[in-house]
Amino acid sequence: MRAIITGAGHFVPEQRLTNADLEQMVDTDDEWIMSRTGIRERRILEKNKGLSYMAAKAAQMILDESGLSADEIDVIIVATSTPDMMIPSAAALVQEKLNAANCWGFDLNAGCTGFIYALATGSQFIEAGKYRKVMVIGGDKMSSILNYGDRNTCVIFGDGAGAVLLEPSEDETLGIRDFILRMDGSGHSYLNVPAGGSLFPASYETVEKKMHCIFQDGKTVFKNAVTGMAEVSAKLLERNNLRGKDIKLLIPHQANIRIIDSVAKKLGLEPEQIMVNIQNYGNTTAGTIPLAMSEAYHKKMMFRGDRILVSAFGAGFTWGSLLLVWAMD
Repeated sequence: MRAIITGAGHFVPEQRLTNADLEQMVDTDDEWIMSRTGIRERRILEKNKGLSYMAAKAAQMILDESGLSADEIDVIIVATSTPDMMIPSAAALVQEKLNAANCWGFDLNAGCTGFIYALATGSQFIEAGKYRKVMVIGGDKMSSILNYGDRNTCVIFGDGAGAVLLEPSEDETLGIRDFILRMDGSGHSYLNVPAGGSLFPASYETVEKKMHCIFQDGKTVFKNAVTGMAEVSAKLLERNNLRGKDIKLLIPHQANIRIIDSVAKKLGLEPEQIMVNIQNYGNTTAGTIPLAMSEAYHKKMMFRGDRILVSAFGAGFTWGSLLLVWAMD
């Protein structure tokens, strides 16, 4: 029994935050942002809406296109670092928004690698024969944890979500083929949101010190991201007797165009083998891969039987790569 992707959807807010807009907010300019990140604009969700709003919209796109009822969903897995609230889970709020009365679910926090972790997890529920329809969603409202006075972070991140539906297939040539997942907790100090958890609960001091905003040591994260993503991706190809030319599309985490280019070069991939949309949305953290996957599908960039490689690196540190064979036309 293989877990195959039978639906893909995504959602991004209408509001755009361009590089020109950021020039009015912080000491930066379009050339500086483009040369270092490849980002032209990012989307920003309204203040009175949370991550679950975008997650539900992405999932609903799948239901609308497939004609499925929300009652048919067995499990909802939401990969996110920015749930609407600490309790309950974003998955519970998505369930309510979809009116998916017959399912259970949970959140998974692995930073930017969250969607790959969640996709691998969801595939195991399918392959074990326990469930038949698993909705895997990745998304983040990064604007909710940004300090728009810090040009090292505010120019990078945006808001968005993507989703896929997993179902079982008897065709062993399709679906989730293999994955490698990694974590190194010693990297926690280089990419984090210090406050808001049990270590530093919200207080006047944590708010004043902007400890609820994301902190990133860009150089350290960049170096480890290139090494980590390239290593696991190359190992995954090797143990499946594949080379770069055998991959139809690499869908990498959209963190930085220089990271994407470096990983692609190390894998020996051509530009037409890389899905890139960072210029339009920035880094939506757990949302980048499913958002890009849905766009690639709807733009007819991949078809049934195509080998797809996804890879990401994020806070934790976490990183991983997953190999799948696309099952939809």
